[in-house]
Amino acid sequence: MSNDKLARLSEAGVSIWLDDLSRERLNTRNLADLIRDKHVVGVTTNPTIFANAMSKGEAYDEQTRELAARGADVEATIRELTTTDVRNAADLFRDVYTATNGVDGRVSIEVDPRLAKDSDKTAAEAQDLWKTVDRPNVLIKIPATEEGLPAITKTLAEGISVNVTLIFSVERYRAVIEAYFAGLEQAKANGHDLKGIHSVASFFVSRVDTEIDKRLEAIGTEAAIALRGEAALANARLAYAAFEELFSSDRWKALAEAGANAQRPLWASTGVKDPQYSDTRYVDQLVVKDTVNTMPEKTLDAAADHADITGDTVTGKGPDAQIVFDKLRVVGIDIDDVFLTLENEGVEKFEKSWVELLETVTGQLEKAKD
Repeated sequence: MSNDKLARLSEAGVSIWLDDLSRERLNTRNLADLIRDKHVVGVTTNPTIFANAMSKGEAYDEQTRELAARGADVEATIRELTTTDVRNAADLFRDVYTATNGVDGRVSIEVDPRLAKDSDKTAAEAQDLWKTVDRPNVLIKIPATEEGLPAITKTLAEGISVNVTLIFSVERYRAVIEAYFAGLEQAKANGHDLKGIHSVASFFVSRVDTEIDKRLEAIGTEAAIALRGEAALANARLAYAAFEELFSSDRWKALAEAGANAQRPLWASTGVKDPQYSDTRYVDQLVVKDTVNTMPEKTLDAAADHADITGDTVTGKGPDAQIVFDKLRVVGIDIDDVFLTLENEGVEKFEKSWVELLETVTGQLEKAKD
């Protein structure tokens, strides 16, 4: 059976999460089928996913009509529609959540991306979302912008589980882990049970190759072209080396003794954009314990069919990964600019999707009132 590959991936310590959620998936039991047949143990959402879901079909029409009849505005309607999906998905994953002691069975929902540059508003929105969804297995997604880091700490300090998103550089990832440690220390001081707080750090993969490959092709030298497709995997492997280093520190050990859970790296953006590359490369080349791989369904199906799962493909590869980045600098890639560009584009993409969501739902509310 094809899903034996996914079983092997799970056995290697990689939690398989689906990077998609919609009312249709819930209503048709498609998500339940993926849990049963494809080893899916969690779901992530983002503004783009919700914008796509609500622009298609009629699955949201009935609830939208009810909200329109109650006089709900567009912002309140979006909040109701999205949190209803997340709540129902969380209920669907409740058995997984219980069986894994809260490690998996998780459903993520993102704060309004327009707040990405405002720490206080992001933290307030995170608390509001946590209370609105009202499920222990939800993760509140907060972007790892510089302004997002204090919001991450503040949210964790309230005992709220967090999915830190839009991480591109190892340097920023280290700052995210620092924010996690600080949040747990404050949560402990605030009297929260650390055992109940979980977190993942979403480290984006394919977009790094897309951006750096474009720049390598523009440079055009033989040495530059030879580095195509090397950056994303090297970056992720360096991130995992940082994870191993910081989660073996004395500071972490003190938190672990108090019951804290390690913040697992989550490989995000694992759909392959370049048809020249294997469509499972960001799955089978990032196999290592204590990680999550969140896949769009197309990648999940490809991995089930033909991923080459041969065990750990990450541990010990940090030095080789560093060599790749040294070479990228030598051929003329401005690494800092790459990561700044990717972060800005990531925030802008989600803001654009939020605007599309507002437009879609505004139209649906007007139609419901007719």
